[in-house]
Amino acid sequence: MKAMLMTAPGGPEVLQAADVPTPKPGPNELLVRLSAAGINPLDTKVRKLNMFYPKDLPSVIGCDGAGTVESVGSAVRRFKAGDEVYFFNNGLGSGPGNYAEYTVVHEEYAARKPAKLSMIEAAAVPLVLITAWEALVDRVGVKEGETVLVHAGAGGVGHVAIQLARHLGAHVATTVSGADKARFVEGLGAERAIDYKNQDFVEHTLAWTNGKGADVVFDTVGGAVFCQSFGAVRLYGRLATLLSTACELPAINKARLRNIIVGYVQMTAPLFLGNHELRCAQTRILERGALLFDEGKLRIEVAEVLALDDAAAAHKHVEEGHTTGKVVLKID
Repeated sequence: MKAMLMTAPGGPEVLQAADVPTPKPGPNELLVRLSAAGINPLDTKVRKLNMFYPKDLPSVIGCDGAGTVESVGSAVRRFKAGDEVYFFNNGLGSGPGNYAEYTVVHEEYAARKPAKLSMIEAAAVPLVLITAWEALVDRVGVKEGETVLVHAGAGGVGHVAIQLARHLGAHVATTVSGADKARFVEGLGAERAIDYKNQDFVEHTLAWTNGKGADVVFDTVGGAVFCQSFGAVRLYGRLATLLSTACELPAINKARLRNIIVGYVQMTAPLFLGNHELRCAQTRILERGALLFDEGKLRIEVAEVLALDDAAAAHKHVEEGHTTGKVVLKID
């Protein structure tokens, strides 16, 4: 089969096309003919830093995939050949990822593809949906009527988080850059778009909440944004973050004085640590998310579609950080 291999740690050019053996499914696995693979910033970090493949290069990377079940192992009960599935699987050293024509997936880690999404759209969903869900539902428990500030609302995780928070009944503000992205997030249900390049998001969040601060802040950016966000959270509020950021003492003291609960979100942990139970819980998120997509309560924005051979170009576009929504590889 054709695949794009990470041949060494480095720039996008280390992604090279190659012919490799088609994998064979084990007793509990599906052989999936991939139609598309989502590109995430995580993939670019794996490629640059060689985080998970120090001894196993060259290797196929990429965690998000969608395709059709080609065949099933002898013990599989949940799927049959011809079923359309989507999943977050491998790509972190646990096995071959999804920049390829075929992959194998444990049946418990695959979910039925949302019927109303194309394969390309479905491949863009898994990581961003699971991340937003674990942050807003599992970690900080957003409730109806609450106020939520989402950082980088036009990005992959951010634009799904806006919609999920609105589905949960919250009022949403978000940070963006530029008028086009402001219009985009407002179309998703954000009440206020804050241009972080020209506006102080703390001041605007306080103004939006009549001086109280948001009940919840969801930080997808890290760094100074995370540390500054303490000032945008109300007393006894909650903050979920995707990054590990060290703040100076004044910022930490502000968080302590406001009695803020901070929740860290790393949705790759169950895969990286090999926790079967929690990986199955993430499959349940994909199943519930599929219903929301099919009911029209969520939508996914695909910014760009490239061919499998153009994986290096796709990585470059993601690393530039200016895309609205997701970049996806189409696998013919």
